[in-house]
Amino acid sequence: MKLSRTASWFLAAFGAWSWVIWSTFVKNLFNDASGLAFDDGRPTAYFWVHLLLAVTSFLLGTAVGVIGLRSLRVLRRASR
Repeated sequence: MKLSRTASWFLAAFGAWSWVIWSTFVKNLFNDASGLAFDDGRPTAYFWVHLLLAVTSFLLGTAVGVIGLRSLRVLRRASR
């Protein structure tokens, strides 16, 4: 399967965007002052669920970004 240059850039950008957004989210999750993430210093179910969501998004974002980058590399080699 061959992706267009636009689709490849979109996938690569989506992977990078995913890392930016979810790393900020995880940082905010660990620094939560509202009491949702930690109860007397112990992680709550809210914390674990949202950490699992973030880890899953990191993995999916990485996979999508790698597909985009590999496709861009193939397209660059083909244009030479």
